[in-house]
Order: sequence, then C-alpha cells, then structure tokens
Amino acid sequence: MNSRQLLLRRVAIGAAALALIGAVAYVSLRTGPLAPIKVTVSQPVEGSISPAIFGIGTVEARRSWLIGPTVAGRVLSVRVDVGDQVQAGQLLAEMDPVDLDQRLAALDASLARAGSSQLSAQAQVSDASARRALAAANTRRNQDLARQNFISAGALEAKLQEQASADAATQAAQANLAGAGQDLARIKAERAALAQQRGNVRLLAPASGVVTSRDAEAGSTVVVGQPVLRLIDPASLWVKLRVDQGRSAGLATGLAGSIVLRSQPQTTLSGQVARLELLADPVTEERMAQVAFTQMPAHVSVGEMAEVTLQLPATAPTLLLPNAAIQRQQGQTGVWRLAGDQLEFAPVKLGVQSLDGQVQVLQGLAKENRVVIYSEKMLQSGSRIKVVDTLVKTGAKP
Repeated sequence: MNSRQLLLRRVAIGAAALALIGAVAYVSLRTGPLAPIKVTVSQPVEGSISPAIFGIGTVEARRSWLIGPTVAGRVLSVRVDVGDQVQAGQLLAEMDPVDLDQRLAALDASLARAGSSQLSAQAQVSDASARRALAAANTRRNQDLARQNFISAGALEAKLQEQASADAATQAAQANLAGAGQDLARIKAERAALAQQRGNVRLLAPASGVVTSRDAEAGSTVVVGQPVLRLIDPASLWVKLRVDQGRSAGLATGLAGSIVLRSQPQTTLSGQVARLELLADPVTEERMAQVAFTQMPAHVSVGEMAEVTLQLPATAPTLLLPNAAIQRQQGQTGVWRLAGDQLEFAPVKLGVQSLDGQVQVLQGLAKENRVVIYSEKMLQSGSRIKVVDTLVKTGAKP
C-alpha cells in the first residue's frame, strides 16, 4: 500500500468519524437529553366560572334512638325484628321483672292496711272529739253551780281536769290520724316508684320509625346503657358530607347541590346543606356538613356512600386558565410564560377554581400572553422548548 492510498484511507476514516459525531450530535439535539422540551401553549380566556364544592359522605339518620333498659337485667322477649315499621308507644321488647310483681302485691297489701289504719285514726278522732264536747258541757254546768255555791270547789276542779284530759286525747287522736295519712302517702309513693320500675321493663317505641338493629335476644343479660334495639326515622335521612378544608371556601347552609348514591350511580338527586358543623376534623383536615335530600329517595340504606357536589354562585368575568398550567417555583405560585422564544416564570394571583379544571387568574397575566399548559419534562428558566399541538403521538401503535 503506497502513501497515497494510506492518505485516502485516513481521510475516509476521518470523514466517517465526523459523520458519526454529527449524527450523534444531531440525535442528541433533536431527540436526546439535549433536545428541546416539547410543550403545549395557550392564551388566557376571559369568562366566568361556576365554582363548586365536591365531597364524599355517608347516609345517616338525623333522628335515631337506642332502646335499652334503665337497670341491668335479663331480656325476657323481643317482639320486633330488623326492618319492621313500629309506631310510637308500641311494645318492642320486655325485660324480666324478677320480683317486681310480688313487691307490688306486698305494697298493695301495705296500702290497704294503711287505709284501714287511717279509718281507725279517724274514728278515734271522732270519739275523742265527742268526749271533749261532753267534758266541756259538764264543765260549764259545774261552773254555774259553783257560782251559786251548790257544789264545792274540789268538785269543779275535778270537772276541769276531765276537760283537760279530753282535750289531750283529742290532740293525740288527731296526731295519730296525721301519722296514718303520712304512712299512706309514703306507701303510695313507694308503690308509684315500683310501678315505674315495672313499666321500665317494657321497652316501648319513643316514636314511629324502623328497626335497624337487634342487639340482644331473649335470655341474654344487658347492662345499663346497652341497647337491645336501634330505631331510626326513615324520613330524617341526610348525607354527612366531608370536604377538604382547602377546598371548602363558600361552604354554608342553604347551598343547593346534587347527590349521587353509590347504589344509584346513574341517578342524580337534589339536596341542600341543612347544617354546617362548627368543629372540623384536625386529623383528616376536613370540614363536615349535613346535606338533606330535597325529596327522600326510595331504597336508600343507612351508611351508604354518596358523592355530593355543591354549586356556588358564578364569579365575575376574569381571565381563566387550565389548572394544569399552574406551577410552583421557589415558594411562588405562577405560570411559565413565553416572552418571544424565551421562557420565563410569571408569579400570578389566583382566585377560585371549578371542578372541570378552570382557575381564575386575578393578577400577573394579560390576555395576549402565551402560557405553557403541558410539558413533557420539568421546566426551568432558560430551558429550550419546542411548541407542539399535542404531547400525545397520534397513530402510534401500543
């Protein structure tokens, strides 16, 4: 191989190397890590939005009752079952009265005896009153005779003593009568209290409702406060709504909204905020409200999940952007704005946002500004970008 051929070979190898380096550089600048970042841009639009509050809740009953005994005891019988409709005052269950009936019978006997004692005391009062009247009449006659000196002073003193004894006997009889009356009142009170205890073993429905739980059966022992049955008023169902505190601005009573039950996803029910709880959940960072149904739905179950959307009043016209355009850089909220071909971060002041992803821009942008909406990578100041219509490759096969 002569020197000319060797030179040509070296030139060919160098050209191939340069071509390879150029190809690598081209690929790196077009599709590699040094390639410009593809972005989609848009301009703010002017308009008003109808913000809404969205939350998840559960169906609960506003009025519910736990039916149980006031003293510990054994369940004698349960008359109703889960799902039964009951009326106010209906007997639902009964506790074992143990010896309450016998104690009531004993108090009835004591009450009869106290009545007899009272009658006897009244008779004693009548007898003592008659004796006092006779003693008083005899005393007056003897006083007249003593003034005429027909009887001695000793005889008059004896009659006065008889009258004093009759007065004392009358007072004693009246005291016995008062004591008999007090005994009678005490026994009546004891019997009324025992009758109340006897009535408490009969568990009655405090209002009309539906039985939702049967927590004890006949023969089981329950303590004070332990329910035997649970009732709810089916006409008082509402949704206990939980809303993220950061998205609860504007939440107030009277707001109208829509309710979608988990069991009826194709049906939208109307409702209204009936009550807003003052206490929020500090753990889950949620506020709670009760949303009442405008018309009670059929076949709804207590404890069922529900999605609630509360509609807020429409805002005044302002600039709007998709929520995807909002970014945070160094603790500031803003958007990536195109100034010619250069990319810059523009801090903005935001307002409310809608559930479809639109957010108000109150300050920091003009209507003619071009703003990055989506980018295939994280952006930084000075990043090379390429504006495209969409980031999704059309026609690509999976």
